[in-house]
Amino acid sequence: MQKIVPHFWYDQAAGEAAEFYTSLFEDSSIDSKVKIYDTPSGTAETVTFTLAGQSFISISAGPIFQFTPAVSLQVICSTIAEVDHLWKELSNEGSVLMPLDAYPFSERYGWTEDKYGLSWQILYVPDQLISQKITPTLLFTDKQYGKAKEAMEFYTSVFANGAIDGLNYYSESDENSQVGTVQYGLFNLEGQNFVAMDSGMAHGFTFNEAISFVVNCDTQEEIDYYWDKLSFVPEAEQCGWLKDKYGLSWQIVPTRMKELMTTKDSEKLQRVTQAFLKMKKFNLAELDKAYKG
Repeated sequence: MQKIVPHFWYDQAAGEAAEFYTSLFEDSSIDSKVKIYDTPSGTAETVTFTLAGQSFISISAGPIFQFTPAVSLQVICSTIAEVDHLWKELSNEGSVLMPLDAYPFSERYGWTEDKYGLSWQILYVPDQLISQKITPTLLFTDKQYGKAKEAMEFYTSVFANGAIDGLNYYSESDENSQVGTVQYGLFNLEGQNFVAMDSGMAHGFTFNEAISFVVNCDTQEEIDYYWDKLSFVPEAEQCGWLKDKYGLSWQIVPTRMKELMTTKDSEKLQRVTQAFLKMKKFNLAELDKAYKG
């Protein structure tokens, strides 16, 4: 099981968006759809899906959070034709942030929000073995500006298998960002690549709950560990969710949650749902107790 899974919050389009994304990438599938009743948002639906061999989760749970480009998905393409195809599909009815063009770092690159608001960076990288097609990218801006390197060091210290694999810094020729801040940083957590960047421009957005990262935990001890290491905003603690000191949202979830939430027994599902809705940090023993009745 993938240790860290990106999670997207939609108003009502989680299933529709997942169907759209899985139509664009090879090695992709819809893996499950589960309705959750009697939540604060009413009836919600969670969708687990695979894109290019990587796991993702989405939820339809009302118009509470809106996507921002503070978290985007970087897609590496081995051909210009692939870039152009993905750009055509993902930019359609969306909003272009950086037009598809040649840039110093790639001869074919563009950054767009799709029709659901999710941000994608699509770039051509020739002659490279692509081990991870889609890379979550964190943009540190506004109050978080200048903290990309610090955050990378923090995250790689929290996860047992974490490493910073590369850092490029802004120079004096970069007018909109301070010398020494991170232009592009690549780091790895539990075998998964992430990118971090600083931006000194006034964007007017930062991280929020629309995109979070699920950490799958096998034991209560592991849940406790990540909760203690990552949680920084007490009022954000709810139903396994937390915010770290950079404002990034995480969900610390027992691996067993998948089994608990995909049961065909509606009474068991209802008991588990009502149990976890009352929790801040998940208590695995209490969830199992609710499941068993």
